[in-house]
Amino acid sequence: MFTKILIANRGEIACRVIKTCRRLGIRTVAVHSEADAGARHVRLADEAYCVGPAASRDSYLRADRILEVARRSGAQAVHPGYGFLSENEGFARACADAGIVFIGPPVTAIQAMGSKSAAKALMQAAKVPLVPGYHGDDQDPKLLQREADRIGYPVLIKASAGGGGKGMRIVERSEDFAAALASCQREAAASFGDERVLLEKYLQRPRHIEIQVFGDTQGHIVSLYERDCSAQRRHQKVVEEAPAPSIDAPRRAEMGKAACDAARAVGYVGAGTVEFIADQDGAFYFMEMNTRLQVEHPVTEMITGLDLVEWQLRVASGEALPLTQGEIPLRGHAIEVRIYAEEPDKGFLPSIGTLAHFRKPAESAHVRVDTGVDEGDSVSPHYDPMLAKLIVWDENRERATARMLEALADFQIAGVGNNIAFLSRLVDHAEFRAGIVDTGLIERERATLIPGPAPATAQAYAAASLWAADAEARSIKAHSLSGADPHSPWGDADGWRVNGAQSRTLEYRDGETVHALQLRYRGNGLQIGDDDAAITVRGNGAQQYALSAQRFVASVVRVGEQLHVFSDAQHHVLHPLDRLAHAADEQDAHGGLTAPMPGKIVALPAVVGSEVEKGAALVVMEAMKMEHTLVAPAKGCVVAYLCTVGEQVKDGAELVEFEAAK
Repeated sequence: MFTKILIANRGEIACRVIKTCRRLGIRTVAVHSEADAGARHVRLADEAYCVGPAASRDSYLRADRILEVARRSGAQAVHPGYGFLSENEGFARACADAGIVFIGPPVTAIQAMGSKSAAKALMQAAKVPLVPGYHGDDQDPKLLQREADRIGYPVLIKASAGGGGKGMRIVERSEDFAAALASCQREAAASFGDERVLLEKYLQRPRHIEIQVFGDTQGHIVSLYERDCSAQRRHQKVVEEAPAPSIDAPRRAEMGKAACDAARAVGYVGAGTVEFIADQDGAFYFMEMNTRLQVEHPVTEMITGLDLVEWQLRVASGEALPLTQGEIPLRGHAIEVRIYAEEPDKGFLPSIGTLAHFRKPAESAHVRVDTGVDEGDSVSPHYDPMLAKLIVWDENRERATARMLEALADFQIAGVGNNIAFLSRLVDHAEFRAGIVDTGLIERERATLIPGPAPATAQAYAAASLWAADAEARSIKAHSLSGADPHSPWGDADGWRVNGAQSRTLEYRDGETVHALQLRYRGNGLQIGDDDAAITVRGNGAQQYALSAQRFVASVVRVGEQLHVFSDAQHHVLHPLDRLAHAADEQDAHGGLTAPMPGKIVALPAVVGSEVEKGAALVVMEAMKMEHTLVAPAKGCVVAYLCTVGEQVKDGAELVEFEAAK
């Protein structure tokens, strides 16, 4: 077994590999771009080296720089993760030439499966079922037109060297073929530097079923069962599950044998995935083989109880597979969803910014979260916007689906857009619940799955108001306790007035709508409209609220000028138009200034002990390559600085002790 490996990747897969290596006592070396200097995988690794600027082509795709880090650090092997250089034949060969183990298949296997056309020819020779199509080298447009007419429409044009949905067109009629072919070739040439295409019969409402395979250097090949990845958008997977619904034991064995035959045909070693497209009648056909670990590998780990990264490391170090085919367990059902920083109602446009709030569901034997980010991290425009993978397991599919919905309801993100609500609707969709999923489901049900933003509920407005009132009361009380008379009645923000209880109107903007709410202070608490109101702390960031006899649980998080309310699997963003909602400003005025994000202290312009005006610069910090100035929230005195110039501070760190003028 290795003693030190280099991870040539970033994000959740790099963190995942580090976790397994740590358990096995293997030291890890991380590489990172300048933009990822503070990334989670860098913080977790034993060593870290910068390999270039933010752009992938100048950092994570620079094989020469990564191999130089391997030599400098003394790493014996390189784990490529997925994406970037994981299926790069040249990188695998360069590792071998440098005497460094590439934790993946042999160069010959990558080469054989790198071209979809060549791979189809190999599979045909190995008697692996193929979709009717054309995979030849002759790319004359007239020949391709004739082949498409022979196959029958609809026909699928695919870039021979492609992936990720690029260079792919569905053609419904013969007269549309020429224009679609030209468009597909242009996109393939731009994306992969190779305009060659192949043709396949396009199956109506197909399922995407893939088989996890593993091989060792002794010639053993096993299948670790199937995954259903049919829930896709733009040919990219959204939800994966294992085992696949409606696949019985005989069909599972048949598909497993075909996948192992495919791997055996190229002398495969390590983790790989053989992807099939399946018709509604159960027939299945080879699509392609991914010569790496897949994003969705955790669902296989959950149903087998195995660590596939550990298997990769053992096989790459020359060990035999830990189990034979008959010894590999299959238990229960697992589902995985990919949490992205994106805006589903804006065409899934990626969202960038700072993760001001990032609360994951509690992990257990039933719930797992793989992530490459922490609260306070920035989501940059340079890389894939996936924030995390949420994986659940239970005894059967029905219970796993229910558990996934519960876990999604507990996943809270503020600061960037995300697809959590979209995923909840997808998993809760009648067709998904019934296991009737095909690759066109999301597009077909787009209106149902992406209905647009829902208006805030009465509960959301109530929770925001009660939270703000509670925050204000605690802030005033804290200031009173620190003053000359800690027992002063003016430290109780209970709305008491000589001539009766206080009443105030709160206003919130929800999108284009402004909503007014009446808050009354009573001797025994608060009242919203005609309802008595109460609040109790429940733990883990959530609070229990009560409106008369109705009780509900919500979490309220303030981010800048917004209040994010998470309740009943819903997320509403409210913009307060009332001073009450700015309780944190009051807290700043009477207590201290805190860092709004992780960053470096650049300057402390005020003099300790001096009196400053409201808005005076107190702290200048650098974050995300920009300077941010924190100002005095009111006229007052700088009592003390709690940080120093050059110090790297965390989000929420106390920076200044400040006392407002009386």
